[in-house]
Amino acid sequence: MADAAVARLVTTLTAPLDRVRDAADAPDLLRWPTPGDGRSAGNRRLLVQHGDTELAAVDPDSPDAAAVRFPAPWPRRFGTCTVAPDGGLAVFAGVHAVRAVDRTGTVRWEVRHGCWEGSCRTLHTTYEEYATDRRHLYADSGSAVFSADGNLVWAHVRGPVAAFGPDPEALDEWLVLDAADGRVLGRAEAETAAVGSDHFPHPDPARMGLCVGEGQDGVPMLWGRWDGEKLSVERFCDDERILTDVSPSGDRFLTVTHYEETLGVHRADDGSVLSELDTEHTVPRHPGADPDDQDADETLWDYACGFLDEETVVAGTSERDEEYGEARHWLVSTAGARMRLTAQLTYPFPVSGAPTALGDGTWYTVSEAGDALHVWSR
Repeated sequence: MADAAVARLVTTLTAPLDRVRDAADAPDLLRWPTPGDGRSAGNRRLLVQHGDTELAAVDPDSPDAAAVRFPAPWPRRFGTCTVAPDGGLAVFAGVHAVRAVDRTGTVRWEVRHGCWEGSCRTLHTTYEEYATDRRHLYADSGSAVFSADGNLVWAHVRGPVAAFGPDPEALDEWLVLDAADGRVLGRAEAETAAVGSDHFPHPDPARMGLCVGEGQDGVPMLWGRWDGEKLSVERFCDDERILTDVSPSGDRFLTVTHYEETLGVHRADDGSVLSELDTEHTVPRHPGADPDDQDADETLWDYACGFLDEETVVAGTSERDEEYGEARHWLVSTAGARMRLTAQLTYPFPVSGAPTALGDGTWYTVSEAGDALHVWSR
């Protein structure tokens, strides 16, 4: 039986947009590892929220800071978005283009690409061309993120129309862009057929992790390195593990298997597994489950988990737990030759969903209404 560890509420961050009035997603806390060794100065953070008409960002470490608002070029269901570490530029990764917008709403640059709607072969020039087309409401998507120093934008996009052919796995591309003007500095074939994707910044601005969701077909994991002239890409973990976080030093990364039964810590240089932890014989069945319910014997990790510090991971089993009662979160030690579940976190009030680690000893949970983030420490 795991020990109990008390979670202390550090702060509650209120969402800058109204979820109903502004048709907004729940807020998120973007973070960028400190360039260099990642150990010294902690992470830079921005509280961001994506609505249908605008993206709002606020510095959570400046109590009097006002939210910066960027006009959204298309509704939120038509792609993903990110913000520069200094809060001066927003990048929207849409169905047909990656577009950078500054605080005044001025388009700084745009890189168009093939359409993410699988059957569409049009190289669109504007969102309005497909705004009312039902098929495009359910288009796949890529993603974009700023490097740790804010000088580069890494973007996973659908390839140009000329690249479309009989093999759908030749469609996606990975780009390295100059954040100042959108110039394509590096380009590589991703060899993926994405439904969606997520980037994971490394403390070294020249390195980046990319996890690509292909539905039931797998979860390719790519690691990119930009040497100033060429983008080189490696593919790790046989498309079977979901990348969830990079350690503060950048030496290791964390994964969960596609079917959520195993956590893994890997060496960042080559993707090799350093240690693993299964839920079987590790995470107890939920105390709220019916004793006769044999399905409750199977516990599963959440897809979201991450490093609290270099040797501690916070992970949840909340997706599975919600069938039986309150969400459960766990502390896992990665020190030594094996991972060990060390404690179950206890909270002063019920929390929902998975925990998101911030790499500085803290983590956050999203309020049940999706209108605030609760930041916690041990």
